[in-house]
Amino acid sequence: MEEKKLTVMIVDDSAVVRQTMKDIISSDPMLEVAATAADPLIAAKKLESFIPDVIVLDIEMPRMDGLTFLRRLMNAHPVPVVICSSKTEDGSQNAIHALEYGAVEIIQKPKMGTKQFLEESKVTICDAVKAAAYTKVEKKPVLITQRTVQPKLTADAVLSKGTAPLTIDTTDKVVVIGASTGGTEALREFIEQLPVDAPGIAIVQHMPEHFTAAFAKRLDGLARVTVKEAANNDSVLRGHVLIAPGNRHMLLKRSGARYYVEVREGPLVSRHRPSVDVLFRSAARYAGKNAIGVIMTGMGDDGARGMAEMHESGSFTIAQDEKSCVVFGMPNEAIKRGGVDEVLSLDRIAGRVLEKGQRG
Repeated sequence: MEEKKLTVMIVDDSAVVRQTMKDIISSDPMLEVAATAADPLIAAKKLESFIPDVIVLDIEMPRMDGLTFLRRLMNAHPVPVVICSSKTEDGSQNAIHALEYGAVEIIQKPKMGTKQFLEESKVTICDAVKAAAYTKVEKKPVLITQRTVQPKLTADAVLSKGTAPLTIDTTDKVVVIGASTGGTEALREFIEQLPVDAPGIAIVQHMPEHFTAAFAKRLDGLARVTVKEAANNDSVLRGHVLIAPGNRHMLLKRSGARYYVEVREGPLVSRHRPSVDVLFRSAARYAGKNAIGVIMTGMGDDGARGMAEMHESGSFTIAQDEKSCVVFGMPNEAIKRGGVDEVLSLDRIAGRVLEKGQRG
């Protein structure tokens, strides 16, 4: 029996963008574009007779902006919303506000480019829409069906697996965290609990290029620790949090007693760039028992292999529990691979990280 497709509504004032998005989304056999709208008022009228599984929403539109529509939608009839935004500074800031209002994913507006660019855009856009369809937008559990996905690269494409962890003499701890769908709010809750002397932290949150800088700035204004988008060769210091820049992989490295990050280009790994698997593998290789790994809410399995490698190298590893996840995919895959030491609710993760992150 053929499985029912996930239905999508596209709301964007640009006819070119609507058609491009429709072509991209319709290319996935799991997805069907069931409706389009040139502005939120047209969308609202269509929603009176049809509720899609996911809405792909622009922010800057005539008659009513996307943020106003999003807030009204979430108050009246919550539907998973993916924000399709430009990469301008204003667009990035508005997209971050949209996450606060209830949107579950951000994708960058598609544009013409090389064949590789278009293929990668198709993967990231379709995966974001599918992830949104399985988020918990209402207070009831959502089961994620395991589905066949396209072949994907592993962290080998960026960093080969070491034969053994390096010998570690320093006692300083370093924390690496991976998250995807629902992760922006989970990370906010986690980071707001951290004291000024928290262990140094490096984070991969699946997010497009240019949006991570706005996300880091938002967190920095809420936290006692310093939060910034990572740049190549930034040191991982106590009281500081580094967010991997969108569209770049981030690796943890070590020189003597100093931990730092390497930011580099590379192919999609586990269907993502930045990839949690890449960060976690580097932590296993260069920090070993001095690393603490945390995998949070997200669709798919990015980070599961890397967390297993961290566990094998002596790192302490934590997965967010199902009840507190927006989507339990990534933590669940890490648990099934045997790479998780503890499964904790989101409100307990920061405290446990601080306990394990004490110098000793």
